[in-house]
Amino acid sequence: MPRAVVRHAPDRADDLIWENDRVAHRIYGPALQKLEPPSGSGIDAWVKKVRWPFMDRQLKTPSYHNDYGEGLDFYGVGGSRGVGGLGIWFDDKLWVSRNWASHQILQNGPDVASFQVSYAPWPVGVDRRVWETRTFTLSLGSHFTRLQSVIDSDKPEDLIVGIGLNKTPVGTARGVLTVDAKQGLLMLWTPAHAQHGAMGTAVRVDPAQVVDVGADADNHLVRLRVKPGQPFVYYIASVWERGLDFRTREAWEAHVRAEQLTFDPR
Repeated sequence: MPRAVVRHAPDRADDLIWENDRVAHRIYGPALQKLEPPSGSGIDAWVKKVRWPFMDRQLKTPSYHNDYGEGLDFYGVGGSRGVGGLGIWFDDKLWVSRNWASHQILQNGPDVASFQVSYAPWPVGVDRRVWETRTFTLSLGSHFTRLQSVIDSDKPEDLIVGIGLNKTPVGTARGVLTVDAKQGLLMLWTPAHAQHGAMGTAVRVDPAQVVDVGADADNHLVRLRVKPGQPFVYYIASVWERGLDFRTREAWEAHVRAEQLTFDPR
């Protein structure tokens, strides 16, 4: 049965997993940070070819990187931002948090999966610290997870927030990047994985906040101007060419552009 669901998975090193009838994602928690230091706060994307939740079962298989008929995880996050992780851009570098430090599940279906995480303070340069609270919301029937972030700081000056897409999530080859700064849009269509095909990933931000679009060694980045303590909203999305929805880059990009999204904080 199609549902939007979220689960904390202490049995898989504190993963937080969420999915609906179209997409599946996870972020990494405190246990994994200890098991596989330094771990990271990038956002993972899984692929699925069923309308019902499958991530919980997939985590219990011999390897969730294999396709047993419902989907799998073949997207590589590594040290990147994955699909829409963020950091603070300062001194030509992205300063990023560790894994989430605490969590609260707000709604576990059936039509909405929503949860909130906090990230412990991390340094930006040598004399500034920031910390973040972020709320994730995924509705049934949508490819887009809504992220509302509040980044506080021990200094009042504006922050430049970089939101990223991993440049090489499938092997070492680079895919096709589409940028539309006026629409606040980054899209990447990956090269085809030898066994599993290609994925599409996307980030959409409020165009009014965009400073520029650029990159670092690991990520394509859209950079926003943000005031400490004030919420801002952005969206992440993904698709699999072997899934149930969009099979080509052109169809996926048309969908991402056309989706009606609101950036007003709640």
